[in-house]
Amino acid sequence: MNGKQDSAAAAPAPGFGAEFLQCWERLPNKGLFLSLFAAWLLLFHFLGNCTFGYIDTASLLHWMYNAYESGDKSDEHGLFIPALVLVLFWWKRKQLLALPNRVWSPALLLLAFALVLHSVGYLVQQQRVSIVALFVGVYALMGLAWGPAWLRASFFPFFLVAFCVPIATIGEPITFPLRILVCKIVAAISPILGIDVVRSGTALSNASGSYQYEVAAACSGLRSVVAILCLSTVYGFINFEKNWKRMLMIAAAFPLAVVGNVIRMMFIIVAAEISGQSAGNYVHEHWFFSLVPYVPAIAGVMALGYWLRDRPLVPGLPLNPKPV
Repeated sequence: MNGKQDSAAAAPAPGFGAEFLQCWERLPNKGLFLSLFAAWLLLFHFLGNCTFGYIDTASLLHWMYNAYESGDKSDEHGLFIPALVLVLFWWKRKQLLALPNRVWSPALLLLAFALVLHSVGYLVQQQRVSIVALFVGVYALMGLAWGPAWLRASFFPFFLVAFCVPIATIGEPITFPLRILVCKIVAAISPILGIDVVRSGTALSNASGSYQYEVAAACSGLRSVVAILCLSTVYGFINFEKNWKRMLMIAAAFPLAVVGNVIRMMFIIVAAEISGQSAGNYVHEHWFFSLVPYVPAIAGVMALGYWLRDRPLVPGLPLNPKPV
């Protein structure tokens, strides 16, 4: 008996390929989901985009790819979000496969809503509305194939597909306040370092005018805000069960992103103060310094997560010890 237990304990865990096949065999109604999923994608490929002035294609999928790759690539994270969602689904595979999965016809109502939403977006030529409809429809198809329990359990990570909606070209209401805030903070703390910085709107310069930097929309930190927001969202949902802790982690992304961008601007200002405009330009354009905003942000996310963690109870100690 012990020999059998020892041999079973010594058996190696199945590799990724073998475990994937096991999970695939256990997944019910996959034929139904895949056929409907393919038809749903074909709809958005052939009847997804009705505005050909921006990009000459009827495919919403092609429009999305172009939005991710064009301009300053502030939306390029959209290319990687689906892969991240799939990784997190794999991480939750045991929980999802243990659910009472069944065909759930009420999900057709959600699918109908997604179809109406896409029709509205198509008629008013708003591709972002259609992108939301695309993912709402995929979520509905999962509910149709696997039931309401699957929808509840998969709300996260599927919620992350919201980051696939490109916002760089419509982000002025977000980027302009960020630019102003970063400039105000930099101008306020520069005297601490003995640097006299003059702010004029979103422009920063020294008193003599030997260097000047315009915090343009492309430098507003929208990319870092979205990246840090995605990071804090994933961290919050993975590590915490209580919604208030998750919401706090998500909300913390905005001040952390501002802190990171202020530090980056201070690097530029200090370099320009020491060696002139060209040195500041070097810091501004170098890939290494473009990573600066993420360092304090990641550290802040980890520190906040550590502070919010559930403390294990120490055996033998009362819950409310009396002061000595």
